[in-house]
Amino acid sequence: MTAGLPWPLAYTVSGDDCRTPMPLGYDGPLTDAVRRLSELGYDGVEVQVRETTARDADSLRRTVEADGLKVLGIGTGPVSAQNGLTLADPSPDVRRHALSRLLGAARLAGELGVPVTLGQTRGTFLPGLEDMQRIWVDDAVRQLAEEASDHGSRLLLEPQSHAHTSLWHTPEEALAVVDTLGPPAGLVLDTHHLDAEGIDPVGAVTSHARTTGCLQLAAPTTRGPLTLGDPRLPALLTALRTGGFTGWLTLEHTQDGDSPRAAARSWTALTDAAAVLF
Repeated sequence: MTAGLPWPLAYTVSGDDCRTPMPLGYDGPLTDAVRRLSELGYDGVEVQVRETTARDADSLRRTVEADGLKVLGIGTGPVSAQNGLTLADPSPDVRRHALSRLLGAARLAGELGVPVTLGQTRGTFLPGLEDMQRIWVDDAVRQLAEEASDHGSRLLLEPQSHAHTSLWHTPEEALAVVDTLGPPAGLVLDTHHLDAEGIDPVGAVTSHARTTGCLQLAAPTTRGPLTLGDPRLPALLTALRTGGFTGWLTLEHTQDGDSPRAAARSWTALTDAAAVLF
């Protein structure tokens, strides 16, 4: 475990199936990313995938564990960001392909024994189609939650800002969906998206720590690497501990043109803030 933190600390990385590295994760091949992140003291990675499925689990596990790290979660952002596939698309073929990719990610997560997350791939609404699109997305998310559960994983829904999706912008809205699902599910909270929606991240964590599987962190305003001395970090860590959080932390932010330096800055800022826990 990273020094001073009672929860695993991960960094966002892109799977080898991604066309280019995701801009909010380590800018480089997966093998280079895990080697450098291990040297910096991280515990694991949150892997963003585009079309990787369960058949690739052993290869992914070997790549990550070769440097002493663990896969802590599977993200699905590239399904939308790199392929333009969403669950709300008016085209049935696009929706089918989007769901197929997400189900594959869920099976991969199950093979690895970690949760699978859903953010922007749920999509955006078009005028006049909102009601039908909501039905399509709700049905697909139920299938995704069931697939994750059937394969030993768990779905985590991420409240995101209006700029990224038309659905579930607040923790309460996402939890209302979680409560309708049969299989166990939870939340991903992201400080950037909470800020964008005018929601106090400390308050959100205080209210929802037990149902949150992952907290994604970035500097306020810039969405860049964390900064040493940020007064919000000790408050967030205290809220996590007080609220009974049992998930993991992920750094998901811009790289400022230098991923090793960005990862080092965030690690230092967060581990320094962890002094409040003792």
